[in-house]
Amino acid sequence: MEKIYARTKTLQDKVSGFCPGCMHGTVIKLIGEVLEELNMTDKAACVLGIGCCGLHMDYIAYDNTTAPHGRATAVAAGMKKANPDTLVFTYQGDGDFASIGLGESISSANRGDNISVIFINNATYGMTGGQLAPTTLMGMKASTAPKGRIAEEHGYPMHMCEIMNQLTAPAYLERTSCNTPGNVVKTKKAIKKAFENQINGKGFSMVEIVTSCPTNWGLDTLDSLQYIEEKMIPEYPLGVIRDR
Repeated sequence: MEKIYARTKTLQDKVSGFCPGCMHGTVIKLIGEVLEELNMTDKAACVLGIGCCGLHMDYIAYDNTTAPHGRATAVAAGMKKANPDTLVFTYQGDGDFASIGLGESISSANRGDNISVIFINNATYGMTGGQLAPTTLMGMKASTAPKGRIAEEHGYPMHMCEIMNQLTAPAYLERTSCNTPGNVVKTKKAIKKAFENQINGKGFSMVEIVTSCPTNWGLDTLDSLQYIEEKMIPEYPLGVIRDR
């Protein structure tokens, strides 16, 4: 029988330790497939955020390092300047990228650093205990907001693509999801474009991926997909925000 699909060699042959229904595994697979298609596996370096994003290192077979919490874009910018021929990208969650690392993230985008950012938006701090994140929806409960997000106490959800779009320098900003097969395909195309932009020297690219965290959301896997469709995507509309 002709083999038409095979496991990407960028992944180690391990059983995933991510929670059932978590989309980290899907995104990591897509990144690996893109690296193979671009023939950049041996020229890639991933800078990992903290928490569930940091578990990325347990499954990938290409170069990676972990930055202090929130500092991934700063580390990636330095790596890229020191190694301009390396494809340098970050893999960060919403707490890492949009909260403790907001200053580094905005500064990197504002400079137009020639790096790529893969930003996982699941509206919660995953591994660290389900605390309120910058992207937590209005009314959505968290361990630090047991009554739900209240504007007067916690402010409003932050829309990072739209915030970055106020800056002059970024080359490419797109928001995708992995909640349907069609959206998985679109996410892969977005990741590939972000990497190609870097290869072509276009500057800062970011792909924001709306994902689920069934464990901290208190939902089963199927209900979490419905929650993305009914709650997350209306708040964080999918599509290209900027493409220069």
